[in-house]
Amino acid sequence: MQTRIDLNADVGEGLGNEAELMPFISSCNIACGGHAGDMETMTAVSRLAKKHGVKIGAHPSFPDKDHFGRKAIDMPSVALYTSIKNQIKDLIRILEAEHLHLHHVKPHGALYNLAAVDEKIAQVIIEVMKCLMLRVHLYVPYNSVIAKLAIENRIPIMYEAFADRNYNADLTLVSRSDSKALISDSDIMVEHVFNMISTEKVKTITGEFQQIKADTFCVHGDNPEAYSLILNLTKQLNAKGIQII
Repeated sequence: MQTRIDLNADVGEGLGNEAELMPFISSCNIACGGHAGDMETMTAVSRLAKKHGVKIGAHPSFPDKDHFGRKAIDMPSVALYTSIKNQIKDLIRILEAEHLHLHHVKPHGALYNLAAVDEKIAQVIIEVMKCLMLRVHLYVPYNSVIAKLAIENRIPIMYEAFADRNYNADLTLVSRSDSKALISDSDIMVEHVFNMISTEKVKTITGEFQQIKADTFCVHGDNPEAYSLILNLTKQLNAKGIQII
């Protein structure tokens, strides 16, 4: 069983809770203007991450602040490629000015979910990684289309699972339109994560267990209860001998 895991959170998304979260996470995904965030917030959050020794990732999305990047947008591949590339480059410029480096890229919302199953969308993200010559990790779902493409293109990956989301039998996330999409009970969350760590299986919404692998676990930073959920998760995992690194 793994005894050390990465715990990440999406940040810079407008809640202003980053100072609370940073001491308890080991990596963060900074919104870089697509669904949320601007140069000012990216700078402030990057400095907080530096203060707490938290690894920094870019969190690009469909360019759609109106729907917080959670709605799939039908746009030409070239336009999507340009948007994702520019979002990541904006964050990289800030990190360079702050003498920091980019650790990973993690797509956001609908872009993330589509890249897991849609080869066309996944390929756009892969091409951005190749164009920017980013030898950084790509956070991807286990056994997903984008994971397979990244491996084929020799892009380093970290498998990601969600601490605060329920899964369908095919390992896609339960839609946010479903009342059972989110896990809001902190003890259930701990059980959910510990099962994935200790057995490499996840209990799906139908009650069956499916194989899953995860190097990093995400708690959504835009959840108003994110601080208390992460605090309890960290305490309980540490008590079970699992370190957050």
